[in-house]
Amino acid sequence: MQTGKRIVVAGATGLIGRRLVPVLVKRGYRVVVFSRDPEAARSKVPNAAEYVRWDAREHGEWAGALDGADAVINLAGASIFGQRWTEAYKQELRDSRVIGTRGLVNAMAAASHRPQSFVSGSAVGYYGFRDATKLDESAAPGHDFLARLVVEWEAEARKAEALGVRTTLVRSGIVLDPEEGALPQLTLPFKLFAGGPILPGSQYLSWIHIVDEVLLILMAMTDERISGPLNASSPKPETNRDFSQTLGRVLERPSWFPVPGVALSAVLGEFGESLTHGQRVIPAKALALGYTFQFPDLAPALRDLLG
Repeated sequence: MQTGKRIVVAGATGLIGRRLVPVLVKRGYRVVVFSRDPEAARSKVPNAAEYVRWDAREHGEWAGALDGADAVINLAGASIFGQRWTEAYKQELRDSRVIGTRGLVNAMAAASHRPQSFVSGSAVGYYGFRDATKLDESAAPGHDFLARLVVEWEAEARKAEALGVRTTLVRSGIVLDPEEGALPQLTLPFKLFAGGPILPGSQYLSWIHIVDEVLLILMAMTDERISGPLNASSPKPETNRDFSQTLGRVLERPSWFPVPGVALSAVLGEFGESLTHGQRVIPAKALALGYTFQFPDLAPALRDLLG
């Protein structure tokens, strides 16, 4: 397939970007990687057409590189997982998303030829802590730190709509990838024969296989019917207890060692507290538009990812 269309990807060296860029290249798109370190990006995501030095806090030459792009995909943002949310790190989480998105939209506004499509990363954290309540794209936002952050992040992205750019907010669940992100952290205790649910265990975990994440981003970019929020999560979210039991079976390890939520909060602070709550997210829009999930069920997804 040869499309020749020019696609700018910001955050291309992250978990999702590293999987997305090769698919775009294989499909014949001319990929322009925006990165703070273009040389490092070249080694992490090879075969792109261009590598452009990008820092949205500065008005640099990168803004001109966006002019004439057919689509912009924004995946930039500091990792939510794996460390304590200090006030300094919470500021980094915010700035890397809000300021980065604002810079891209400002560059679109200044462009002579604006993109037709803007796909901006988002998160199911938008919905806050709802536990067993089913949440589709019409659900209201929550009120915790992460929900407030996502609301602000999405508000910056939606400013592109006023420029005539079709804008999609891909609200991702926990993206399961064998090498990066949450899955390696989740599997480690099981490999040490100390795996089990995070108590209370009834909180829902909205997950998505990396393959479905990439395909939904491509759908958001190309399908003119799609705009606004798009939940990128499996149609079958699992409780933490069921997720842990399935993970234990796939790894052939016990899953009886529960992790008290209070212990996580003591070690990880506000981030640890967030793990004791959850969202039961349903990808209603994707299903209504006819998307067929490659991995709707957890056990086959984990077997594929973990070999």
